[in-house]
Amino acid sequence: MTHPLESPNGTTTDLTRREAISRFALFGTVMAILQGRVVAQSGASGSYSNAAIALPQRTQLMEPENDPDKDVKIARAMRAGPAEITRDATVAEMDHQGKLTVLRKGTNGWICTPGNENKVGDPPMCVYELGMQWFMDALAGKPAPTNRAPGLCYMLCGATQHSNDTPFDRTSPAIPIGPHWMVLWPFDAKHCGLPTTVRDAGAWIMFSGTPYAYLHICGTPWDGIEYSPGDEARWTMQYTKPRIVRT
Repeated sequence: MTHPLESPNGTTTDLTRREAISRFALFGTVMAILQGRVVAQSGASGSYSNAAIALPQRTQLMEPENDPDKDVKIARAMRAGPAEITRDATVAEMDHQGKLTVLRKGTNGWICTPGNENKVGDPPMCVYELGMQWFMDALAGKPAPTNRAPGLCYMLCGATQHSNDTPFDRTSPAIPIGPHWMVLWPFDAKHCGLPTTVRDAGAWIMFSGTPYAYLHICGTPWDGIEYSPGDEARWTMQYTKPRIVRT
């Protein structure tokens, strides 16, 4: 069975099921892009800020002048994603207009930014090039993102966000969000059966009902206990709907 995938240049490529699965990790009824292997990185915790920040593919990368905090910024940016990604990623600082100043050149198509922990909407993050256009469109206030394929973004330092309803809110009180990663593609919460409220575990749809709706997965890809064939489960199967306690 093949799966058509439209590339950023508008062409369509037929993927086999094996090829599709290698690009997307199934989460419930939706798929999340993964690029290559990822290795757990310790120490990816903290409380920074979060929002849709532009990292366009066509952004001119400027070389930094003398920056006494360069090493600190690089270290903070590299905490935002898996070590196997961040070690070869470009690290760049971004200004309020979306212009990037390179702190360290990379080779794998990812860009990591240190962010500003004192500003809501400016987290440390690592974004693959497929998601850069999504961030640029949100920053520019476009009515809908123009990326033709899903993008992937890591924010493993934790974050805050002004709103769960729209990417254009710049004034509401901050909403805390724990370490997470994002699949930047217009998922339908009702169709997927996923919640739309901010939570500190599991997956939910942010900006639900808007063109900027995307899959938000709290935690890291390495949370939980690993299992191999023949292992005994450390949990109990439930055949009845669990009771939900609301506070």
